[in-house]
Amino acid sequence: MNFTLPYLPYSYEAMEPHIDKETMRIHHTKHHQAYVNNANIALENFPDFAHMPVDELIQKLDQIHANNQTLLLLRNNAGGHANHSLFWNGLKQGTILQGKFKSAIEHDFGNIEAFKETFEQSAVAYFGSGWTWLVKKDLKLAVVSTANQDNPLMGEAISGTAGYPILGLDIWEHAYYLKYQNRRTDYVKSFWHVVNWDVAAARFNQA
Repeated sequence: MNFTLPYLPYSYEAMEPHIDKETMRIHHTKHHQAYVNNANIALENFPDFAHMPVDELIQKLDQIHANNQTLLLLRNNAGGHANHSLFWNGLKQGTILQGKFKSAIEHDFGNIEAFKETFEQSAVAYFGSGWTWLVKKDLKLAVVSTANQDNPLMGEAISGTAGYPILGLDIWEHAYYLKYQNRRTDYVKSFWHVVNWDVAAARFNQA
């Protein structure tokens, strides 16, 4: 099974003015497509794993025996495909944080504003390229960040953290530089306007 670039259920301008149309287009058709292409090339070396959905594959990287360079190619590109697929699916304007998911955030962080502050601080302070996540781990919610295209599903031995991703924010410069230049803080704060809380709640419920 070859990975394919996922269809977006909205137009590239759907997240305006918070994420601009041109960034969405380039991010999806160039950056994500490159991860898909390179992951498929890397998987040619691992036919026993080629049939797996990408979220399953990245949880089994420790079972793949290969030299470091080949394994890193698969890790980076399968991770990039998994991360971006979750990111696109988690975007929508106008949804509302509510119900059991909202209550869980309030329980684990104190209140919604404290959660947002924790998430923003993690995303802004992270040095270099990576992702910031809200994850569910050991029945609790936590904010973590990972380097490059690592994903918490890869586990602590590989990604430095673990947990089931509820929502994720791309903090690579290609995700925001056309609109925000070096103002990562502004980009991170704008994220709350486009979080698909319905999808995040569904992921929380299935975690």
